[in-house]
Amino acid sequence: MDILLIGKGGREHAIAWALKKSPKVNKIYCLPGNGGIEEIAECEKIGVMDFNRILKFLQEHPDIGLTVVAPDDPLAEGLVDILEENGYRAFGPNKAAAHIEASKSFAKNLMKKYNIPTPKFEVFDDYHEAIEYVRNQTYPIVVKADGLALGKGVIICNKIQDAENAVYDIMVAERFGKAGKTIVVEEFIEGKEVSILTFCDGKTIKPMVSSQDHKRVFDDDKGLNTGGMGAFSPSPVYTPQIADKVYNEIILPTMNAMNQEGRPFKGVLYFGLIMNEEGVKVLEYNARFGDPETQVVLPLLETDLFDIMQAVIDQKLDQIKIKWQNKSSVCIILTSGGYPLEYQSGYKINIGDVEDDILLFHAGTKKKDGDLRTAGGRVLGVTAVKENLDKAREAVYNNIKKINFEGMHYRKDIGIKND
Repeated sequence: MDILLIGKGGREHAIAWALKKSPKVNKIYCLPGNGGIEEIAECEKIGVMDFNRILKFLQEHPDIGLTVVAPDDPLAEGLVDILEENGYRAFGPNKAAAHIEASKSFAKNLMKKYNIPTPKFEVFDDYHEAIEYVRNQTYPIVVKADGLALGKGVIICNKIQDAENAVYDIMVAERFGKAGKTIVVEEFIEGKEVSILTFCDGKTIKPMVSSQDHKRVFDDDKGLNTGGMGAFSPSPVYTPQIADKVYNEIILPTMNAMNQEGRPFKGVLYFGLIMNEEGVKVLEYNARFGDPETQVVLPLLETDLFDIMQAVIDQKLDQIKIKWQNKSSVCIILTSGGYPLEYQSGYKINIGDVEDDILLFHAGTKKKDGDLRTAGGRVLGVTAVKENLDKAREAVYNNIKKINFEGMHYRKDIGIKND
């Protein structure tokens, strides 16, 4: 079967790589793709939000039997609904279900209604009320844009002035556009963060192997939040006992809550968790594969990803056994200098004699005049899979030394700091 993949980042490259291993997958198309994806898929420069052109592309390629919608924006705007209405088979949640990520206020109120543990919060759509509220809080606190903001709409505020600035930037200056018309102000909780991706068909939900993401741009979790600077899997702090508790108190109740709300979820449901002595709470939901968590989780998957996706669509996930390698993986993101703020693109990427078992997942790259060049903030994800975390970390950092481009930046502590 031919497959169409929607997206252009490192997550999509990892998905394409995993699907390519399936004997049931013939040809993969990707819209719009990137410089790495085009090595394993046929790419065409059609944007992820250009729904009419996507439909036309499917009409022109009748052998495509499955469309995988990976990014948050087209999911939130209902691309899966449109595909299904036109008779196409699609993997990913519909618009109603994707709202669990598209609106943080919806997600927080859902957790409150169904007693799913989450940090205390208030929701505001009035600037002056929000300012009055943050002036009377204990610090630090967290200010979040309600909508989608490329992973950058969460601001940790250590003092009142920080919070006032954050509220102004989001609601008045519209730093994140319409995503900031409403905000969530949340208590700040210290603890260890863990990402749990799950396959969910609306009746059955199965967790993937755990992972830990690193959002801050600099070592020791300093600097601004980014879309992700690296990840490792599995998380050593996420024990089987904790996993069982989370499944029964958070994961399964979330699927059931979405069903109760008339928003059955079919696709990948992501749980961003915070763990401390008080227990485990949900910081956020995503309605798709996380990035860069996908780049460490999928390399550990033994079961055919294509089979899993088909089972999810057909609500037969209970009939498939999902197996994982008993190994560890580490992914380091190489970014353009200046990311996540202003940065320059178009620089030549030089890749030396990288070891054969090192995976290079392209994010912001493009081919130009025969050269591979930078074309985004996050450029490459370098992933190693080894017997344990220490060996995976050592391998990935040794191979990064063989890659360079102008302004290249990356964190040096991924997999060392296990929280």
